[in-house]
Amino acid sequence: MLTPFHALRSAALALAALALLQGNAVAADAAIPVTLAKTGDTWQLLRDGKPWSVKGAGGDASKTLLAACGGNTCRTWGAGREIGPMLDECHKLGIAVIVGYWVPHERHGFDWKDQALVDDQVAQAEAAVRRWKDHPAVLAWAFGNEMEGYAAGDNERMWKAVERMAKKSKEIDPLHPTMTVTAEIGGKRVEMLHQHCPSIDIMGINSYAGCASIPARYRTAGGTKPYMVTEYGPAGIWELGKNDIGAVIEPTTTQKAAAYVGTYDALARDAQLCLGSIAFTWGSKQEATATWFGMIMPDGSRTAPVDALAERWGKPVANRCPAIEPLALTGTNKLDPGATVQVALTTSDAENDALSVEWALSDEAEELGTGGDTEAALPTHPSAIVKGDLTGVELKMPAYKGAYRLFAIVRDGKGGAAMANFPLRVESGAPRPPAPAKKGTLPIVIIGETGSPYVASGWIGDAKAIKLDPDCDTKPKTGASCTKVSFTQGGGWGGVVWQHPANAWGERQCGLDLTGASRLVFWARGEVGGEEITFGTGMVGADKKYHDTFRQSLKVVLTSEWTRYEFNAHGSDLSRVISGFYWTLGGQGKPVTFYLDDVRWE
Repeated sequence: MLTPFHALRSAALALAALALLQGNAVAADAAIPVTLAKTGDTWQLLRDGKPWSVKGAGGDASKTLLAACGGNTCRTWGAGREIGPMLDECHKLGIAVIVGYWVPHERHGFDWKDQALVDDQVAQAEAAVRRWKDHPAVLAWAFGNEMEGYAAGDNERMWKAVERMAKKSKEIDPLHPTMTVTAEIGGKRVEMLHQHCPSIDIMGINSYAGCASIPARYRTAGGTKPYMVTEYGPAGIWELGKNDIGAVIEPTTTQKAAAYVGTYDALARDAQLCLGSIAFTWGSKQEATATWFGMIMPDGSRTAPVDALAERWGKPVANRCPAIEPLALTGTNKLDPGATVQVALTTSDAENDALSVEWALSDEAEELGTGGDTEAALPTHPSAIVKGDLTGVELKMPAYKGAYRLFAIVRDGKGGAAMANFPLRVESGAPRPPAPAKKGTLPIVIIGETGSPYVASGWIGDAKAIKLDPDCDTKPKTGASCTKVSFTQGGGWGGVVWQHPANAWGERQCGLDLTGASRLVFWARGEVGGEEITFGTGMVGADKKYHDTFRQSLKVVLTSEWTRYEFNAHGSDLSRVISGFYWTLGGQGKPVTFYLDDVRWE
């Protein structure tokens, strides 16, 4: 489960966290050796010869705060050049990093029967290890995250490919152990890993509602390797039943704190096989709701799970987050258009800080995903809030039929927050129109040295013939890398679309509002020159509920030198750009290779 995370830190909170870190300096600048030691039946990680029990969280929020709370480890879901600054920061803070190489998923179109594709993945994994193996922040390598899918997890070809990655890693980097991460341990996951992956040292496990029983279930499944829980938190949306309006009830942040602690304690008691745990997510993420898995609010405010784990990690916070009870609805959750609704709020603060509350009504997600893919933020309805305070809220439901969710965010003014929400449904009325796209902040980089909200997820045509290397260091136009594209066959056709969010084809809320942009610019060059490529933006047509409002394409013949291209969008309707950039090509009688760099809307 992973997507991009966004979190800011208030100045006061940052200063408080820094104060807790005084004197925590790390001197070494070379790779720090990490080993696995077994004494009797007990496994232990040793970092620089000293015991290292993993106490961590994964996500993009403040690493300063993580260290201040006693966290010593984080993980990534990618190993590109973009993680460099994060590794540097973690090293300075004394945080070790499990570097994750993202192995493609079959549900996204990857074919483990295609040996050329598999060989390419092994080569890219090797390149990632070579790139970061000497960085002192590296704790271990994690090859893949839930790449086995959500069935039995018994694809032998996939496991053998993971073994190839791990074996190569050990050859070139004997200083760091290897692991792979699965979605729970059901089916044949444990059996297949132990049978086909002798070079994998540690089994990483993502688990939610059933995580406290992992120690027993792992052994029952035949697990003998040491393991680490690499994602845990509240019960997942997919693990809870729906109520009478087809919605899932989200726990409050107070309830979630108890879930995090219960899981942490259960794993900590397994001193023999469990090497530690990584909580999810250290930041905020839209997944079914805006708050389900987020431990930290988008403004940087902590919630109760952070405080609870800080206590377990040995550095309890001085000022705790507010407590909050489930919202109490007066009357029915099945409503008429324009109905008036009363909802009561009960909240408190251990330090008696002056509290404030923010009320918001948002659309409910049209589909509840189970794969952790990035989702677009859902629109809110500010005019629905008639009046609200710390005792409750009065709201007037929208005129459109559909599901909604009411949120209460309580803050203590000291960096702490609490959240509760409640689902509601308007039973009649006109269908809800497509929601406006979220406003994008210009410039938006699609290919470059920084991260992008657009993801190269739309592989079309003969996708098996496409290879994409986003970290190619062969003559980049700017910075240290560019994107290398290869189409490995002479016939057929193929292409890749950069989408927001990933795999967005217009069926549900997607795209960004790029109003204010005047052009899309990009640089391209061919491997030898003469390559015929069509570049464009706007792939989703008006036949979809959500569609690109701006569409333009250009067929070019590349030279071997970098050339700048531009789509003029001045005065155009950019209110929803789903397909930020794409390329397509037809077979040209031989394989085709070309390069892209500095692709951006500005």
